[in-house]
Amino acid sequence: QVTLVETGGRLVQAGASLRLSCAASGGTFSTATVGWFRQAPGKEREFVAYIKWNGRTTYYADSVKGRFTISRDNAQNTVSLQMNSLIPEDTAVYYCCLAHLLLSMPIAPAQYSSWGQGTQVTVSS
Repeated sequence: QVTLVETGGRLVQAGASLRLSCAASGGTFSTATVGWFRQAPGKEREFVAYIKWNGRTTYYADSVKGRFTISRDNAQNTVSLQMNSLIPEDTAVYYCCLAHLLLSMPIAPAQYSSWGQGTQVTVSS
C-alpha cells in the first residue's frame, strides 16, 4: 500500500507562484506514471498534468499549459508541480496520484491506482 502526501498548498494572490510537492512511501514509485489532478467544490475532478516514469514525457491540460511544470526526482520518491501566474480559477484541492500500468495517455482519474489526501490551493483576486 503506497502512501502519497501532498504539501505546499496555501492562500496566494493572483499572479503569484506556488510549488506543490508529493512524497511517496510504502510502494514502487520510480516505474510509475505520476499525475496531478484538482477538484473544486461541486465540480468534477480535473486532470492537470502527468509525468512518465522516465521523467521525459509530460502532458498538461490546456488550462495550465505554459504556466505549470511537472517534474520528478526518483531518487527522493517525489514529484513537484511548479505553478506560475496563478489565477483564481486555479483554486482547488490538488491531488497527486500514481498509475502502475503502461498507459499511453492517462488523463482520467480511474486510470490511477493510488491517491494522496490533497492540498488546498486558494488564489485570491
